[in-house]
Amino acid sequence: MSTKGAALFRGLSAFPMTPSDEGLRLRPERLAILLERIVAAGADSVGLLGSTGSYVYLTPEERRRVLRVASEVIDGKVPLIVGVGAMGTQDAAALARDAEEGGADGVLLAPVSYQRLTSAEVHGLFADLSAATSLPICIYNNPTTTGFTFSEELIGRLAELPNVVAVKMPFPASRDVRGEIGSLRARLPEGFTIGYSGDWEASKALLAGADAWFSVIAGMLPVPAVALARAAIAEDRAEVMRLEAGFEPLWSLFREFGSFRVNYAIAPHVGLTGLAPPRPVLPLDAVHLLKVEAAIRHLDEQVGLGVALA
Repeated sequence: MSTKGAALFRGLSAFPMTPSDEGLRLRPERLAILLERIVAAGADSVGLLGSTGSYVYLTPEERRRVLRVASEVIDGKVPLIVGVGAMGTQDAAALARDAEEGGADGVLLAPVSYQRLTSAEVHGLFADLSAATSLPICIYNNPTTTGFTFSEELIGRLAELPNVVAVKMPFPASRDVRGEIGSLRARLPEGFTIGYSGDWEASKALLAGADAWFSVIAGMLPVPAVALARAAIAEDRAEVMRLEAGFEPLWSLFREFGSFRVNYAIAPHVGLTGLAPPRPVLPLDAVHLLKVEAAIRHLDEQVGLGVALA
């Protein structure tokens, strides 16, 4: 059991979309733009091929292509974390090996499955992945998507595996994130990274002592996301409140429609035109596209986007 490599998951991890058009044809030049903005803004890491990055919709070759583009653009400037979730253990292991060979610094694994998995099966999945790669592994606890909820007891047992060093958590339904973090820390080795997703709750988690924010919006609008993360990590509550007021209209849309769809609606306003979510996911309708535009303009006026609005 070791937490070597846990530090690369700390801070603000920006998860970009994988830009594609209506035919699901990858747009590598658009991905390069997103990655360059993330690095320039000062994010602590890039989370490639997460849920925001449409990993489940892509073939292994497409995923390798995305990784090649990212490795070339990032070129070691910040750590690169790559999602390797897949329906079968062999596929996930192969993707982890691809990530290691392609220049990733760590991997993120969700227990993707058509059949609902048991705790024993999920433990076996992580044990097999730990044997397949020497890269640090982050547990992706995403029950809304996978249908599987990691218990604290299971997370503790997974942390005993050689290179499982971090967990990406959803904000707790109890709202007691400080209590959850304390309970997890009691089960986990010193240095194990505990991070949270759910952008509209992330500053609360950081203020409560979380080590990381795994962020959707940082992949699209990294400058204001970095500002919010830095304020929360510094426990500057007044600045957090000011920044959150700028973000709130956008968070409201994230909660209503999901960040995945809203992200595609943001893209053309920051110069990323001609993109579409993978079918059967549909773009937002015209009425809600106007709400997205208004939310972005509000954020720009209150906080600043760090990029010119198109």
